[in-house]
Amino acid sequence: MFSKLAALPRPRALAICAAPAVALLAVTALAPLPFAVAQPGMTADVLGSRDGTEVITIKGEEPPKTTGELRMTTIEATGPQTPVRIGQVVDGWFRSDQAVMPVDAVYPSGDTPKEIQQYNRDQMVQSQNVAVEAALKQLGREPGSVDVRLELADVGGPSAGLLFSLGIVDKLDGDGSGGDLTGGRSIAGTGTITADGQVGAVGGVSLKTRAASRDGATVFLVPKAECGDAQAELPSGMRLIPVTTLNGAIDSLRALEHGGKVPAC
Repeated sequence: MFSKLAALPRPRALAICAAPAVALLAVTALAPLPFAVAQPGMTADVLGSRDGTEVITIKGEEPPKTTGELRMTTIEATGPQTPVRIGQVVDGWFRSDQAVMPVDAVYPSGDTPKEIQQYNRDQMVQSQNVAVEAALKQLGREPGSVDVRLELADVGGPSAGLLFSLGIVDKLDGDGSGGDLTGGRSIAGTGTITADGQVGAVGGVSLKTRAASRDGATVFLVPKAECGDAQAELPSGMRLIPVTTLNGAIDSLRALEHGGKVPAC
């Protein structure tokens, strides 16, 4: 093969050599890749209502009216079986309002869309239960001593845990001195929560800060381990507050309201 190519005029030889490469690029361009393309998703004020239903309901007690917002944030991603082509991947790499992620980092590997949907619902329910426990422990109340109901349809996963806990604390105790924990601000954030109040990383924070800014938030609570990711594409006018625990998040919001020292990324 090499000797025959050597005998050909150079332009023709180059054309023949390039043919397999062009064919490979064509196949690659058409073949689906193991990536998901994500973008900013919806946000919801856990102190308010969504689709006419209160997100947090506390039975047997009359919670004080809150003047601010605590917005949980989400991302939207192409489905696990949605074909993602190389053009979309390259485009996503150069855009600040999208992120390209390995599909296994977004969805459980090997599950059907229906199983993934159920998994995310289960994660949300578990996150809500843990958020209630963490909030009541923070306030020195026994789990089960207060009837707290959480309702947020069409949202899955555990990343709203911190905001659910903060919402419960605000509805039950405010800032602890008669004021609103938000200080009347629109505050957004993300982070998982454990029963003992530890805040965990979630991913997609640069997209979530964009969703928060779009919906009017000016302060964003971010798991401390993800400060770098959040700063990379931070919207103008957005203030980041790093958190590692529920107690630390509450202290930071109190300091923000009363002019104290507030941690920064």
